[in-house]
Amino acid sequence: MSVNQTDRSATSAVRRAQIVDAAIEVIAEVGYARASYARIAAGAGLSSTRFLSYHFESKGELMGAVVQQVIGQIGGYVGDRIRPQRTAAAMLRTYLESVVGFIDTHRAQMIALTEVLLGAGFEDGIAGDRAATADLESILRHGQSTGEFRDFDPAVMATVVQRSVDGLPFVLQSDPDFDCAGYAREVVTIFELATARR
Repeated sequence: MSVNQTDRSATSAVRRAQIVDAAIEVIAEVGYARASYARIAAGAGLSSTRFLSYHFESKGELMGAVVQQVIGQIGGYVGDRIRPQRTAAAMLRTYLESVVGFIDTHRAQMIALTEVLLGAGFEDGIAGDRAATADLESILRHGQSTGEFRDFDPAVMATVVQRSVDGLPFVLQSDPDFDCAGYAREVVTIFELATARR
């Protein structure tokens, strides 16, 4: 690849990221249904919607990029905090605290993700959800293998854990002052009790 091609590719990647960020902000502000190309182009500081069409073949492709970006951000944020942990109990606690923390501090991203998944029904969101559940299952199975956790069905427990945080963005939309730190403490206590070996 020539220097000019590399520069163009880098510029294109920057512009795509700029458009995705603008789409997230617009969707968070006006909702998926009203997030038109015109609004997104204006949010990205672009003079015409044809710049969006140049980088994304369809609104569906752009929305897919929104979903992938937010899910990737969640994965990175949570993964960075879980990796240093050495016990399954600490991993599970950190998972819950980190997901709640991300939801609390990245509200526009979470509103956009929820709006797109509900409005467009992207299978990418289902895949991302399954990946999160798979990671949880791995933590739970590890805790059982080391004797930290009692016997239970890891798939069922992982699903319940995941659902305990999935609903938080909806709570925050109706109650922006909701105590997320308190919520994190309670769900950590609930699942410490639910998984502990008696």
